[in-house]
Amino acid sequence: MNSAPVMWMRGGTSKGGYFLASDLPGDTDERAKFLLGVMGSPDPRQIDGMGGADPLTSKVAVVRKSEREGVDVDYLFLQVFVDQAIVSDAQNCGNILAGVGPFAIERGLVAAPGDVTDVTIYMENTGQIAVASVQTPGGVVNYAGNAKIDGVPGSHAPIPVEFRDTAGSSCGALLPTGNPVDEIEGVRCTLIDNGMPCIVFKAEDVGATGYETRDELEADAFKPIRDRIEAIRLAAGEMMNLGDVSEKSVPKMTLVAPPKNGGAVTTRVFIPHRAHASIGVLGAVTAATACLVEGSPAAEVADIPDGPEKTLSIEHPSGETTCVMKVDDDGNVTSAALLRTARKLMDGTVYV
Repeated sequence: MNSAPVMWMRGGTSKGGYFLASDLPGDTDERAKFLLGVMGSPDPRQIDGMGGADPLTSKVAVVRKSEREGVDVDYLFLQVFVDQAIVSDAQNCGNILAGVGPFAIERGLVAAPGDVTDVTIYMENTGQIAVASVQTPGGVVNYAGNAKIDGVPGSHAPIPVEFRDTAGSSCGALLPTGNPVDEIEGVRCTLIDNGMPCIVFKAEDVGATGYETRDELEADAFKPIRDRIEAIRLAAGEMMNLGDVSEKSVPKMTLVAPPKNGGAVTTRVFIPHRAHASIGVLGAVTAATACLVEGSPAAEVADIPDGPEKTLSIEHPSGETTCVMKVDDDGNVTSAALLRTARKLMDGTVYV
């Protein structure tokens, strides 16, 4: 196989190729080989492929019409590593998810009878459900609008995404150890998974401020801190039911600090070795959830509003991501929703 139909899209603050499952090899190894060729991996520049030399622009969505009751499409997310010959399905991606609804409508998998079309999406990576609301005036996907998200220039049509039953998506439980805090390598951490396995800890506890730029996080001077963060991650993998994570893209590492710009909390995220330019959608949901865990490091630095519906602004290097969290009488998160946007960039054939 040396070519396939593809739609290249920006989803949230990420970018990648959207494929119909029927257009890719059925064999997992053959599919991985093809996608590595599509992206031009392994190569730090990905010069011989479509990848953008960054984990955020080396992503793939595989979409098929669902046979599940009440579900429109099944979505498999694949992270194509930039400088390694690895294609991983170990995590979800809520940013690429933002483009799945428009793609499904564009490809005729979902009908668009009204001005807004709700697309119910089963996330194959973790077995959870999301519902994306896509603007479809006249039955056609609209990408133009006034919605803005930090990390993306300009404005676009809003795509609200509601997540359902994401707790324990990969780890089996919201708090896989059952503890709000575990001490690892001398650092108090919350091991948590509300759609994305994350390790959340105070930036100051590893020698950072939590307000560093992405370049500062990746600079040589920060390497001792990065090494300490990686030691925590490797030690926590087994505790989170993820096994040996030395070659896995999860868990993500989330440094938190008090909010600086009127939000709920400030974050800096490693995904897991590169610093994130902003924060992933499900990473933001999980960070917001950590802020609501009593006694957690995040809760100790966060500014949390009152009431059963809490709007939490998660600050990050590119601005902020707003999460709307609903909690029950015991303070447990029952649902989470975010505003995303997406844009079709190219529709055609990709070659390897």
